[in-house]
Amino acid sequence: MWVVGVTSSDFRFATLSDAGIEWALKRNCSVTPAQLGALYASLCGVSMAVAGFFWVQGATLVLPFAAIELLAVGAAFLVYARHATDSERIRLSQGRLVIEVETAGRLSRCEFPREWVRVEPRREDDHLIEVLGGGRSVKVGRFLRAELRPALAREIRLALRGV
Repeated sequence: MWVVGVTSSDFRFATLSDAGIEWALKRNCSVTPAQLGALYASLCGVSMAVAGFFWVQGATLVLPFAAIELLAVGAAFLVYARHATDSERIRLSQGRLVIEVETAGRLSRCEFPREWVRVEPRREDDHLIEVLGGGRSVKVGRFLRAELRPALAREIRLALRGV
């Protein structure tokens, strides 16, 4: 293994391999976008069947209101689904720290030489971990509880020193 003096027992959040150390942080989602789509399709089917029944019985306003309701629910589900796969990936390998942040389907990537990196917990309201180096900074730790972020910052610092 290329990591000197660092063992897997030193890390709670990281995965160690021959290629390096990686932290994969994801949003905790109880429903995947595919499951949400299936739920929405069944909701549409049942709602339209009930609205169609009442339309046939003469209550003509039920169908348009059901359609408006389903559009509103669909918009809310779409907003949820866009962020369901948000993640942060921090990788240390070959003397470089690479941070990839995916938000709403957009991937941003920042790469730092190991020697330039400084890891600091933020002192502001969000309490995210700030990774600084070469005049750039990236905030990480969105998908960890606030009390676990200092442990992640310690792990990253330990990995940076142990390589």
